[in-house]
Amino acid sequence: MFKKVRIELLILAIANVAACGFQFQGAFTAPAAMERTYIATDDRYSPFFRELKSELRTAGVAVSDSPVNATAIFSIFFDQTSQRVLSVSARNVPTEYEVFYTVTYSLDSGPNVLMSPQTLTLTRDYTYDSTLVLGKAREEELLRNAIVQDLVRIVLKQISTL
Repeated sequence: MFKKVRIELLILAIANVAACGFQFQGAFTAPAAMERTYIATDDRYSPFFRELKSELRTAGVAVSDSPVNATAIFSIFFDQTSQRVLSVSARNVPTEYEVFYTVTYSLDSGPNVLMSPQTLTLTRDYTYDSTLVLGKAREEELLRNAIVQDLVRIVLKQISTL
């Protein structure tokens, strides 16, 4: 008896959550204008381009190979990553680095500007130890990948609010 009541309450709770328009935070809803999107960029091998293309496809957006067939054009004007020294030891040896990634992009659908050019920069820092070179190189790579995923998530969130 109690088990049946719990199941009914659970079903009722799920129905209420679905009815109120609840979406998981990571859910991306593309505007109708992005049905077929072309990504215009000079570097088709950049981590940002690859991650964005993958996430758009996962969300059901058809990524076009040509701007002719596209209903929208996502333009990447600037896509750069690097690192810089944040601090050095008394012997002038780097002890802390900052990894950063900057992108500038816009979104157009025919003559309509859906999103004017925007620039995003994300940074992460890490300590450096010259005795752990291989591990620190891997840490830098993981930080860079995390930055790219965060950038794509931010861009998709901006697009889903259009």
